[in-house]
Amino acid sequence: MPRAGLDHDSVVAAAAEIADAEGLDAVTLTRVAAALGVKPPSLYNHVAGRGGLVRGIALLGLAELAATLREAAVGRSGADGLQAAAQAYRAYVLAHPGRYAAGAIIAPAPDDVEHQAAGATVLEVLRGVLRRWSLEAAGGFGIKLDLDTSFQHLVAALAAGFGREA
Repeated sequence: MPRAGLDHDSVVAAAAEIADAEGLDAVTLTRVAAALGVKPPSLYNHVAGRGGLVRGIALLGLAELAATLREAAVGRSGADGLQAAAQAYRAYVLAHPGRYAAGAIIAPAPDDVEHQAAGATVLEVLRGVLRRWSLEAAGGFGIKLDLDTSFQHLVAALAAGFGREA
């Protein structure tokens, strides 16, 4: 019989707190059970093992990140919107490194539609912030060059910029 007051959300919340404070590797059934004052087997009533804990943290983190970005960007556009979203993104990652690792660094399982949709929600908010600069969508490519090749060059230039030492 499940312990009163203990449910999926409370188990995931406890796991997320541990992930943020101690790192995602610290999230184990034993550690979460200890934090909740229960024995590890009782967690199986609420999550599907450690994988279920990590998945729950991922879904929680992605939902929070999407909401944070949306709130930061609402009513803003252009450089102001980008700056607000970038600052909010960074602040979220710094405040919740374990949740971020679970949601944004670990890829969802190929058949996990819910996890994929949660990630897509974050990307959709970011696309909205960047939409103003989408030359292709705005018909900005009037010269006769292959757009796929141009895009590949753009991504390569971006990657080269990331690779430079500060």
